[in-house]
Amino acid sequence: MSEMKFDHIGLVVGDMAEGRAFLESMFGLDRWTEVFEDPGIGVYVQFGRSEEGPCYELIAPLGDASPVATALKRGINILNHVAYLTDDLDRDAKRLEEKGSMMAGPAKPAVAYGGARVQFWITPQRFMVELIEAPGHEHRYEIYG
Repeated sequence: MSEMKFDHIGLVVGDMAEGRAFLESMFGLDRWTEVFEDPGIGVYVQFGRSEEGPCYELIAPLGDASPVATALKRGINILNHVAYLTDDLDRDAKRLEEKGSMMAGPAKPAVAYGGARVQFWITPQRFMVELIEAPGHEHRYEIYG
């Protein structure tokens, strides 16, 4: 059986400050991590949450070649993915593949997870799942406001 644990909902934004302001005013998010610059994946990311709510990841493009730049230009896939921590990315990737999901790209190290491998998959239902090989990882939040 899988040891996957829900981690976050990924949202693509054009501007990190505007994304933070919206989530703070609309959903009461008041705890944020640092902003991570990840040239290997081509994005800036920041995680936020409220005391009782789920974790949101804001994702902004790191240049025009970023994989999320097209989503912003077209206004699609803004609610980008759901992410799960796993203790074995290869095992859970195989399970996704067996259930008809397609790999969106190879596993890559992610700065926000201390270099742990992450990989994205598109399910038969057409939503994206991110697997993060960082069991037990917890984001470090600071309370703002």
